[in-house]
Amino acid sequence: MLINCKGQLIDLSIPKVMGILNVTPNSFFDGGKYKNEAEIISQADKMLSEGATFIDIGAYSSKPSAEFVSEQEEIDRIVPAIELILKHFPNALLSIDTFRAEVAKASIESGATIINDIAAGELDDKMFEVITKYNVPYIMMHMRGNPQTMQSLTHYDDIVKEMLFYFSEKVNKARSLGINDLILDPGFGFAKTTDQNYEVLQKMELFNLLELPVLAGISRKSMIYKTLGITPQEALNGTTFLNTIALTKGAKILRVHDVKEAMECVTLFEKMNI
Repeated sequence: MLINCKGQLIDLSIPKVMGILNVTPNSFFDGGKYKNEAEIISQADKMLSEGATFIDIGAYSSKPSAEFVSEQEEIDRIVPAIELILKHFPNALLSIDTFRAEVAKASIESGATIINDIAAGELDDKMFEVITKYNVPYIMMHMRGNPQTMQSLTHYDDIVKEMLFYFSEKVNKARSLGINDLILDPGFGFAKTTDQNYEVLQKMELFNLLELPVLAGISRKSMIYKTLGITPQEALNGTTFLNTIALTKGAKILRVHDVKEAMECVTLFEKMNI
């Protein structure tokens, strides 16, 4: 199971870790934490040294209460971060968390490797066109509506069956356009209740039927801290536990705030599967 990142083939048969680097002032866990060059460089260095294969940069918070950010502001936040990281770490593989085609285009032209789209093209009909043109790996997440409306769109007759249909349609469209490197993200926390998140995780191995790598983005989310009655800052232990479950269900990428702990999960998981 390989993906092509700037001509470098990344083998996902052994799960990889994607570190989260938000350059937003309002993300639910680390908003505003990395707001100057020194902090961005330090965090990128930390994640890479701890074993992250990818760094996922976000410049527009997708939490339900996040305020609107213009397309130009998102570009103005994210492009300098890309250029800064690649200046200090030229071999870094950068994923860009955006649902906007123009942001994706500007990011790829600045050196980004992967586009991570929470809407799988639903919020910008030009996204598939950009991915096709630049031929980069594309992470397609399951969501309904947009970050402001998604929590009111949680009715499903059979959530996993409907998600499989959703992904099948998206994969068929991508394949018809010649997009080869696809990654699926079940979208924990997006248009799903807490119970639905756990049902999706419990049945996550079913997404392997689509024969594509699956990314699990569970890190410090409300499905953990609300269930335990704690804060996101206290949710590392719960994150580690659910990341381990995700690995047993076939996850090939763990998208996390805490790289060291996720890498330990992968190492021990692989040891169990020798």
